Amino acid sequence: MGVGTSVLAIDAGNSKTDVAVVAADGRIVGTARGGGFQPPRVGVETAVDVLAEAVTRALAEAGTDSVGHVSACLANADLPVEERELADALHRRAWGPSVDVRNDTFAILRAGLREDAEPRGVAVVCGAGINCVGMLPDGRTARFPAIGRISGDWGGGGHLAEEALWFAARAEDRRGEPTALRETLPAHFGLESMYALIEALHLARIAPARRHELTPVLFATAAAGDAVARSVVDRMAEEVVAMATVALDRLGLLDEEAPVLLGGSVLAARHPQLDDGVRTLLAERAPKAVPQVVVARPVLGAALLGLDQVAAPAEVYARVRTHYEDGARGE
Repeated sequence: MGVGTSVLAIDAGNSKTDVAVVAADGRIVGTARGGGFQPPRVGVETAVDVLAEAVTRALAEAGTDSVGHVSACLANADLPVEERELADALHRRAWGPSVDVRNDTFAILRAGLREDAEPRGVAVVCGAGINCVGMLPDGRTARFPAIGRISGDWGGGGHLAEEALWFAARAEDRRGEPTALRETLPAHFGLESMYALIEALHLARIAPARRHELTPVLFATAAAGDAVARSVVDRMAEEVVAMATVALDRLGLLDEEAPVLLGGSVLAARHPQLDDGVRTLLAERAPKAVPQVVVARPVLGAALLGLDQVAAPAEVYARVRTHYEDGARGE
């Protein structure tokens, strides 16, 4: 494989990493999947070691040890200073002479924009957490720190599970209003009461990582009509639209047609109440916004951002997108 305008695309989330090697003609010649990317927990170099394991396998499959450009969309690259630090760390691995590091939300934004479209719009990602970015053709962006409650965030799968537990616990001891979550959450783990679930979580009889299983239970309980569960889902819709409208306003896009791309496991699941709520609120607050759920794998967005940097011809973009869209239809 000629190195030239080849691209190494990396999409690294909290739970998994996807890597693709894109040849100069747009063929995907190497792929790999690895573990989650969590530099705040393990440190930058150790986190990049996780990327390196997957990258090494993908490059080996491609029959090379380097590419022309590295395009990395990384979870936990929430601040510009973190993007710079991570870009330096990736440069030291010598996978390619040029490296571009962005927050992983940019991968959703780019994946949702056609290759012949200007990089113009807003993306909201709601997976384990929540984040939003916007982009204009002149390079201006809108973004949020998105590092949790200290930066004003509310929502994401992990937070929804915690909210469900909070309401259910208060229903159990009658500090709060009644909710079916009191029964549905412990039942998911085969337990008879919230007290039993609280004990099992506190004593780690149920692994902390399994708390994310409660987010679908929350949505199912809401769909069954429970008022408390429905209020949590409504709040999630409010937060998604608040981020989107602020980003649109910062970029001067509120008064013109612009895509609002919705991604991440929570939004991609298309839960009817959440999906309808987001679309209804957007229609009220940003009438010209065009919401669209992005189901393509985010590594596609990382690859397209890389192709932007190497000024690839249109047929290369088309070949890469076809590869991932055909793969999505086959899944």
